[in-house]
Amino acid sequence: MNVNGISPTVAVTDYTFESLDTERAILEPLGFTVVGRRCRTPPELIDLVEEADGVITQFAPVNAAVIEAMRRARVIVRYGIGVDNIDLDAARARGIPVCNVPTYCLDEVADHTLALLLALTRQVVSHCTHIRGGQWGGATRLTAMHALKELTVGIVGFGRIGREVAGRLRAFKCRVLAADPMVPPTEIERAGCTPVSLDELLRSADVVSLHCPSTAGTRRLIDRTALAKMKRSALLINVARGDVVDSEALVEALQDGRLGGAGLDVFDPEPIPPDHPLLGMSNVILTPHIASASVPAATALRTMVAQTVVKALRGEPLPNVVNGVNGIRV
Repeated sequence: MNVNGISPTVAVTDYTFESLDTERAILEPLGFTVVGRRCRTPPELIDLVEEADGVITQFAPVNAAVIEAMRRARVIVRYGIGVDNIDLDAARARGIPVCNVPTYCLDEVADHTLALLLALTRQVVSHCTHIRGGQWGGATRLTAMHALKELTVGIVGFGRIGREVAGRLRAFKCRVLAADPMVPPTEIERAGCTPVSLDELLRSADVVSLHCPSTAGTRRLIDRTALAKMKRSALLINVARGDVVDSEALVEALQDGRLGGAGLDVFDPEPIPPDHPLLGMSNVILTPHIASASVPAATALRTMVAQTVVKALRGEPLPNVVNGVNGIRV
């Protein structure tokens, strides 16, 4: 596909994959030129995207200045569900649609949520470290060991992933609360959960699991005030976005013994600094933003992203437009 004899360029701002072989296999036979980099700063991004016809991004900060520099872009597509690294208002003002892949990695993230939750309630990491150190017997107090059947789990954000988590929790026979102002209570009840306000969830849950996007309304949602409402023994799971939690407030609550522990796949900032207090806490389990990871999920994601770019550059209707510009949702 050439426009005025020029091969359209697709710029990939950053990626955690070994290569862009999947994207190239889809885009290059159609006449598109794929230029991939691992940009970290706006100046690097501006240099890459100025003449790009399509932009694919993962974690790079696609802010207003970067979008303003785009002279030919017809679409910005995010590798993933969240779009908090993209200035949606700036893209809307320029008439550039922003698309995501909302059906990506639902099972992986839901499974990872349960992995963190079970690791905390069964003290898996502490006991593994204990026995590798040549010791035998319990590594923690008996009061730190729980069966999920005895607990109330609160899900904050009852979208696709939150519902998948709820479905898995039913098998463990625990009580499940859900708070999401965008979901009708009847839908939550049909999923076998109890609809509650966020305030009631925080006060009642033994485990609080976060599954909401990072937006202006959810950033620092779990702050000092919210943490103070939680039970002293409560556990916090975050596989959503790091900035949904006030990191300083979380550290304080854990250090003061006001929380029982945390399982975190996301951080603010990322990567987590090497001297961060969370790294030294035995009641915190950490993973490096890999809840979505699996070969099938990554392949499907990359394929859908590349296909969305093809649709945009062919002038076809776009799926999963998140900023209301020239597209349709499916």
